[in-house]
This record gives sequence, C-alpha cells and structure tokens, in this order.
Amino acid sequence: MVAGRLMRLMALLCFALGMTVAGLVFAQRSGAADPPVKPAIPEQYTLAPGDVISIRVYGEDDLTRDKIRLTDTTILTLPFGNLVTRGLTISELQKAIADGLRGRFLVDPRVSVTIDEYRPFFMQGQVVRPGGYPYQPGLNVRRAVSIAGGFRERASMSKIFVVRENDKANTPTKVDLNSPIAPGDTVTVEESFF
Repeated sequence: MVAGRLMRLMALLCFALGMTVAGLVFAQRSGAADPPVKPAIPEQYTLAPGDVISIRVYGEDDLTRDKIRLTDTTILTLPFGNLVTRGLTISELQKAIADGLRGRFLVDPRVSVTIDEYRPFFMQGQVVRPGGYPYQPGLNVRRAVSIAGGFRERASMSKIFVVRENDKANTPTKVDLNSPIAPGDTVTVEESFF
C-alpha cells in the first residue's frame, strides 16, 4: 500500500518535471523572449526643444498625452495651465504635473513621463552624410560617425571637435572617438591635410 502511493507520487513528480522541461524547450524553439527594454534615462537628462515625450496619468485616459514634440517654447498646455519643461528632468516634470493635478482635479495623481524620441545630435565636416540624427543613449563619437555613414577619405581622426548644446559660448572642445555625445551636441570632423 505504501509502495503504491510512493510509485504514484514518483510518477506525478516525473510528469511535472517533464512538463516543465517541455515548456522550456518550447519557449526556446518558439523564440519566446522577454520584451526589449528601453535604455534607462540618465537622471540628469534635461528636456529641451526636439524631445518627444508621452505623459500617462494612471486611471485617467483623458489626461494621457502621446508623442508630444517639445517646441522652441517647451510649453505644455495642461488642464491646470501652462508648464515650461525646458531644463526639467523627467522626475521633476512628473512631480510638477502631479502637483498641478492634485486637489482641483485628482486626489492622488500617479504620473509617468517617458521620452519616446530624444532630440537630435548633429554631425558636420568630413563624414559621409552630415546632418541631424536621433540621439541614442550611450552614444559616443565613434558610433555617431558610424551613424553618419563613416569618415570621408580626407577626414582627420585626431581633429574632432564637439560643441555642447548647453555651452552658451559655443566653444569647440577637442574629443576622441570614445568621448560621449549628448542630445543637441554638434560634432565636427575636420579635414586632414596630409
């Protein structure tokens, strides 16, 4: 009697183990994987013209806004009034929206702001395709040049300069291929003379 129960228990455990293994094999073969994760937004990233954001107010679909491109004024018109977003971080903007909605509109608003598209960076000089390109988190000069089609034949890899978006004096700073690039930066690759 005990041996029969033990045999049924062993059979049940083998069946459960077999089903688990089969599920894992099926998931591998079917290509099932976790959804892609968006790169984290640096805490110090500040909003400026050209960024595209979405605002979600949980439980309030009529207050949700998708894919808002920030204009030169960076002013958002919201139910509680206008809000200037230039220079705000994502967490500061979330707090400002929640504070504006709290009381008159909602008791305890939960607000989420995401960046759908970063403002562009710019490539000029001796690259194949000069122009503006959408920023990608973790971008450096080497990747930026690659996005712009690579170096032209006469490009100097030792004469690369960047003007940072937040530099009011527009001072070109010499950089190397591993230097980070931020949204709004302008990278210039100069010509080699030998």
